[in-house]
Amino acid sequence: MGISVVLLAYKEAENLKVLLPQIKKNVEKTGENYEILVIDTMETMDDTPAVCKEHGAKYINQEEPYFGGAFRTGIKYASMDKFLILDSDGSHSPKYIPRIYKKFVSGHYDLVIGSRYCKGGVTNDSISSRIMSKILNTTYRLVLGIKAKDISTDYRMYDTKQLKRVKLQCNYYDVLQEVILKLKLKNKRFKIGEVPIKFYKRMYGDSKRQLVKFIISYMKTLFYLIGVRVKGDK
Repeated sequence: MGISVVLLAYKEAENLKVLLPQIKKNVEKTGENYEILVIDTMETMDDTPAVCKEHGAKYINQEEPYFGGAFRTGIKYASMDKFLILDSDGSHSPKYIPRIYKKFVSGHYDLVIGSRYCKGGVTNDSISSRIMSKILNTTYRLVLGIKAKDISTDYRMYDTKQLKRVKLQCNYYDVLQEVILKLKLKNKRFKIGEVPIKFYKRMYGDSKRQLVKFIISYMKTLFYLIGVRVKGDK
């Protein structure tokens, strides 16, 4: 029993120096045992290993490429029964961890999302990013039958056992929709909860998102996931 806290990192050493102490402080408020796993790039590119050692986090190089590969690596190495993932750039404040945890355990949820778009949620993203995100969320939510307001954020707590049972194929941020659909297909009573959060701008460094690749991958994935839903592919 406990929480595996997973951070996917790409040259985020400066951000992790700030985040890791905050994460530890807030996870300890839950009273659960925990581990912190930092999934770094396939080849080390900055001081992330040293930062992890200083703050007691486990340093792991991702075993597959891209965001989806890092996510799958995190799932593989998680050893606790709850799986909490959040951004490593400071856009997800660790102060929401106790609220997400409380919702997860009190309502017997299979997934709880730290949501920008449920009542009380706020985002500091640019106007263009907000518009694109709203279109993406609405389209995927309606087409895939997912009952949640924010399905494109990765601030989430999962049931680790359920997560390890699904086979994920997507390589980019579209894996965030793929995982919800496949979890839902595995569990007909799958229950999603949302906790309002404020989404902040990253603290240090530049965004790693590539807009054209982002759009193309989501267009391809929408058709792929429609097929998965129709076939009931698990």
